[in-house]
Amino acid sequence: MAFGQGVVKRAQYPRLQASMLSEQEKIQLITQISLDINEVKDLDILLEKILSNVRKVFNADAGSIYLKRGDTLRFSYSQNDTLQKKLGPNKKLFFNTFSIPIDHHSISGFVAKNRSIVNIPDVYQMDGSQPYTFDAHFDEISEYRTRSMLAVPMINHQGDVLGVMQIINAKDENGQVIAFSKSDEMLIKHFATSAALAIERAQMTRDLILRMISMAELRDPEETSDHVNRVAAYSVEIYEGWAKRHGIGQEQLSRKRDILRMAAMLHDVGKIAVSDLILKKQGKLTPTEFEIMKSHTYYGARLFVGKHSDFDAIAAEVALNHHEKWDGTGYPGHIDPVTGKATPGFEGPGGKPLPKKGKEIPLFGRIVAIADVFDALSSNRCYKKAWDEDRILAEMERQSGSHFDPELIDIFFSRLETIKSLAKRYSGDHNGTSQNQQFALPLLS
Repeated sequence: MAFGQGVVKRAQYPRLQASMLSEQEKIQLITQISLDINEVKDLDILLEKILSNVRKVFNADAGSIYLKRGDTLRFSYSQNDTLQKKLGPNKKLFFNTFSIPIDHHSISGFVAKNRSIVNIPDVYQMDGSQPYTFDAHFDEISEYRTRSMLAVPMINHQGDVLGVMQIINAKDENGQVIAFSKSDEMLIKHFATSAALAIERAQMTRDLILRMISMAELRDPEETSDHVNRVAAYSVEIYEGWAKRHGIGQEQLSRKRDILRMAAMLHDVGKIAVSDLILKKQGKLTPTEFEIMKSHTYYGARLFVGKHSDFDAIAAEVALNHHEKWDGTGYPGHIDPVTGKATPGFEGPGGKPLPKKGKEIPLFGRIVAIADVFDALSSNRCYKKAWDEDRILAEMERQSGSHFDPELIDIFFSRLETIKSLAKRYSGDHNGTSQNQQFALPLLS
């Protein structure tokens, strides 16, 4: 299954403030960005890419994206440079999620309902003639000051509203907040169309992945969408730390994290080939049953052995290697996923696969191993209760150098606060509703 063919070189965008760009330069930059976002396959990473790039074009301090779900808008992604600067290194700004109705009461709801752009010079100076109002609660809690706002619907070619994009507080070359211009409205409308098409494609890819996970969930109730989203998000965070430490360029980092996030979601998809009697057994597995359970690694990798794309290669790598251990005591070892037998040249006693250890284990397999174990220890399972945080962290540290790559564990701990924020984001209880909010409250790591 190929989600992308080869490597596409990403555009290098000028690091200029929007007020210093001519209208023609803005148009050229938006065209470059529109092409770039079409190469991003994962939905969460796509939203990050869309928002960071549109803010770059218009030199906006903050922004948010709402995605349409039924008759509501789901607050799905947000950025805020001012608040981000208050955090320390290796920390990210996260926001609680919520849903709002598509109606005239909130700004984003009005934009989606009327399929029209809203450009507000100062949200605190509205004259009251508008049907919508601005909720200042976020500003009060975070000590932030929202002023100018430009909100646009994201509409696909079929005329369906997929969501709403807001950018906040345009700035001039001196860093002073200014209003968005009339010409900005036309430019962001053009970009929103490209964003809608990219989002639609990413949603289709995400739906396909979740359907595969649902198949596995029918066999293993622990393999839920929240679990795989957490494992994927933790894996990307660890990889970013590793890439930064090893001087990986931004182009390669962006491409790999996009693919890794999707591949990590499918780490246990091979469980669809394992018997329910084993997957749902609450007691300890017998040696024979455990051997059968191990097969989910190469059955999962077998789904991607065509390797028509980087995604196929990385998905196979993750599925096959996420139960390997740094000291060589993991499984399945040097095995050919097609045959289920030892890779030629790596046969041990009795023809069994020789173990993999250390850096014989591919990087993404080592990363997902950490993410998967951390989430498993943090979650209730049919055979155990979730561990408390101190016990989990002590175990993760104890397993450094035996189960886990010591360098990656060091990176894991360096980014622990961000990882804990990601756990809250995909906790399964983030469906609260607000009638009138432009931002959710920040989760400050």
